[in-house]
Amino acid sequence: MRLVIAECQVDYVGRLTAHLPMARRLLLIKSDGSVSVHADDRAYKPLNWMSPPCWLTEEQAPDGVDARGVWVVTNKAGEQLRITIAEIEHDSSHELGVDPGLVKDGVEAHLQELLAEHVTTLGEGYTLIRREYMTAIGPVDLLCRDGDGQTVAVEIKRRGEIDGVEQLTRYLELLNRDATIAPVAGIFAAQQIKPQAKTLANDRGIRCVTLDYDALRGTESTEFRLF
Repeated sequence: MRLVIAECQVDYVGRLTAHLPMARRLLLIKSDGSVSVHADDRAYKPLNWMSPPCWLTEEQAPDGVDARGVWVVTNKAGEQLRITIAEIEHDSSHELGVDPGLVKDGVEAHLQELLAEHVTTLGEGYTLIRREYMTAIGPVDLLCRDGDGQTVAVEIKRRGEIDGVEQLTRYLELLNRDATIAPVAGIFAAQQIKPQAKTLANDRGIRCVTLDYDALRGTESTEFRLF
């Protein structure tokens, strides 16, 4: 991971445009190619970012622009994150190694186990291919096959938020590069799903399933709700 603290201006050019005027910010460049721009607030959320796959090139600043250079981050759709660097105060790189991944709490782990045993909760004809199907960035909770034979990746959370949808999106990008299982659809399953996460999932073609933990345990009705 590369950490850069710089006085910079940021412009996003694509389906939407966005502009951040010159200010002191933290730039994170990760080994997966992603680039994110952070201020000293907003908790973990970046001001702007580019998700992988994307590519960073460094260019000279245009004539008449008082800057050290411009970082151009381009994704596969041709959208660009253009970071104009006026001054760099800190620039360091760190090798973090392979992360062991998030250890799920007891409820999430049990939900995964129960859903694997009762995979038809997701739909008629569903079968389980494998639990914890490994990708280059971590394991997908469940890899299944639906009634039509299509591969489906399932990410399971106790509380469904935007981060979980982003995580599943990254898994799907990788899985769909594998011709032996592509095309791979996605299901985001949780006990509760926030409206913002549901909207993002729908926009990305990911189906949301609200899970009833007690029903899966067989203590209440087996009715489930799809959104």
